[in-house]
Amino acid sequence: MTQSSLRPILWNPDGLELLDQRLLPAKKEYLKINTIDETIIAIREMAVRGAPAIAITGMFGLVLFARSKTGILDKKVVESAIENVLSSRPTAVNLSFALTEAKRRAETLKTYEDLTKVWESYALEILEIDYKSNLSLGNFGTKLFDPNKSEFHIITHCNTGALATAGHGTALGVIRSLRDMGKKVVVYADETRPFLQGSRLTAFEMMEEGIECYIITDGMSGWLMETKQIDAVLVGCDRVAKNGDTANKIGTYNLALVAKAHSVPFYVCATKDSFDLNLSTGKDIPIEMRREEEVILYDFLKDKSGNFLIPEGKTAPKGARALNPSFDITKNHLITSFITEFGSFPPNEIFERLNSI
Repeated sequence: MTQSSLRPILWNPDGLELLDQRLLPAKKEYLKINTIDETIIAIREMAVRGAPAIAITGMFGLVLFARSKTGILDKKVVESAIENVLSSRPTAVNLSFALTEAKRRAETLKTYEDLTKVWESYALEILEIDYKSNLSLGNFGTKLFDPNKSEFHIITHCNTGALATAGHGTALGVIRSLRDMGKKVVVYADETRPFLQGSRLTAFEMMEEGIECYIITDGMSGWLMETKQIDAVLVGCDRVAKNGDTANKIGTYNLALVAKAHSVPFYVCATKDSFDLNLSTGKDIPIEMRREEEVILYDFLKDKSGNFLIPEGKTAPKGARALNPSFDITKNHLITSFITEFGSFPPNEIFERLNSI
């Protein structure tokens, strides 16, 4: 297995460093994070993104919080810190699961020194678990593709690779695993408006990996499926309800409808912590609404000092309004199969599979 050279999250004795994904593909630069507040800003402003990476980063943010304190634990202060991190990105359930476990592990502790040790150990634990889970997911994903074929054409949406996880990736992890088996993979990356995770990040990852990749605008998938022999759509997810309805980056629902119309398999790649059995359907999943400026301006990316990270440029008339839901819900009947670290299965088997692991 070829290991990705991209590491979005680095933890060392001096603190946390995040590969600043707002600067990609122009620069590969790490952002030094020293406090819990800086962690929250990095998550909210998408210096780090992707449900697994958000959860891991949020957990390291809590370690930085615990490090900054001494003496006897103040339970209310600890709970407030957890709630502040949770509010940074509400849709991705991985963060909620990680913070719930962090709170549970803190219940019997007495000092901030003990809390630092316990939380640091847990943060490193979930970092390692996510990486290994991605490798296993990638292996299961390859089994859904015809072993007799030597070449596959796959459409992706958003970014679901090393940058969104601990290092291997979910949907892009399947693609990397196919490549590592000796298969040729041609990737068609939805640009993923408005934040352009597909064109900025997925294309960047594929070029780093030497995997053939073509950027398409989000509206080109129908033409592509009609004119090219597409083998599958592979996407990630941020939360899956009990019935299989899935929240993922805005535009995923459209892609699923087009895939259904063209009889192209639509696979959702998800690790265990993406499944939320507390929610019956996708209607119960909270959808994050982001700033209008991300839709109507190119200059929405700014650093901590307010300086533009990319050239200023408006894409709409002055005074125009915009809607900017960050996610949409793909209905379960549009999903061919989930690909996880514990196997692949259709939406109607979620409850049974999760209760068997």
